[in-house]
Amino acid sequence: MQSRYNVEVMRDVVVTGGATGIGRAIAAEFRKSGDRVTITGRREGVLKETALSLGARYVAFDASDPEAVTRVLPLLPENVHVLVNNAGANTNLEHDEPGDLRSLAEAWRANLDSNLLSAVLVTTAMLPQFARNGRIINLGSIAARGTGSGSYGAAKAALESWTADLAAEVGPRGITANVVSPGLILDTEFFKGRLDDEGVRRRIESTRNGRAGSPHDIAATVRFLASHEAGHVTGQVIHVNGGAYLGR
Repeated sequence: MQSRYNVEVMRDVVVTGGATGIGRAIAAEFRKSGDRVTITGRREGVLKETALSLGARYVAFDASDPEAVTRVLPLLPENVHVLVNNAGANTNLEHDEPGDLRSLAEAWRANLDSNLLSAVLVTTAMLPQFARNGRIINLGSIAARGTGSGSYGAAKAALESWTADLAAEVGPRGITANVVSPGLILDTEFFKGRLDDEGVRRRIESTRNGRAGSPHDIAATVRFLASHEAGHVTGQVIHVNGGAYLGR
């Protein structure tokens, strides 16, 4: 009997920010399933090393740069089944506190570029290449739900709002669009060495299960949302934070 899901034997998956941390775990998860994976990012050396390790392809570019996205589009898969917009960072952790309005504006734009515009540009550019019943998964953050982090939290909140609109836009093609929103995830480069033991302890205390998350926790959730069985889940924010924020 023919499956009602029209299952693909092998899919083409693109993971932005796929060289390290959560992105690497997501890419590895899809490779274990036998999918063709292309990882992207700005650091070509790290990308190349990860791609060789996973048996993936890589394309180096800045996802927040419109010209760069346009330039590399021919290097990305012609028929995309899954796009994971994982690229992003709290750019406030890379700089000192703004000292005037000009530097404040630059700091806010940096987080919006890194966490919102990167996803908007890559997704918009690739939409004509999407297969029917494709999957778009954007990486958000618990910071979007009033837990602080200033411009970073605001950028991730904007990502949630845009994803809801995107789900309506692509829904007629059977494409879903969702956000996976992590809480504290260790074993990544996110905190740039600025999170001390006390900060980890306080964050773990706010969970219901008494532990930090891992990149695999996020990768497993992304894998489900990318599955054929998740075809009726769209426009949603899936919280993966051990209960530190209750999405009720």
